[in-house]
Amino acid sequence: MSPGIQDLHVRSRAEVSLLALAGLVVSTRARFGFTAAPGTTDDARVRDITQALPPEYADRLFTAREQGATEQQLQQIAADGLARMYFRANNSRAHGLGVEFTDVEHIEIEL
Repeated sequence: MSPGIQDLHVRSRAEVSLLALAGLVVSTRARFGFTAAPGTTDDARVRDITQALPPEYADRLFTAREQGATEQQLQQIAADGLARMYFRANNSRAHGLGVEFTDVEHIEIEL
């Protein structure tokens, strides 16, 4: 089993601040399903996704981690970012598309 988001190691708060400015890249293999308008495909399937997320997600992840969030809560933050950037193209399409992120085989965060 690969390390989870809890295993991110950061040396200082200053480093976290710099990371929050730069954003991060999430690479995952997981099952993604959708809640969408009638007539669209919502069947869950396993996908390999590597996606850059905006700086706000780095900040959300590190803040949640510092506050003792569970791995599942951290994965949900990453899933929210993937839904926004990958599936909804930075919220420019597929408005209202809900993304389910389950059966995570691996997740890696690059800063």
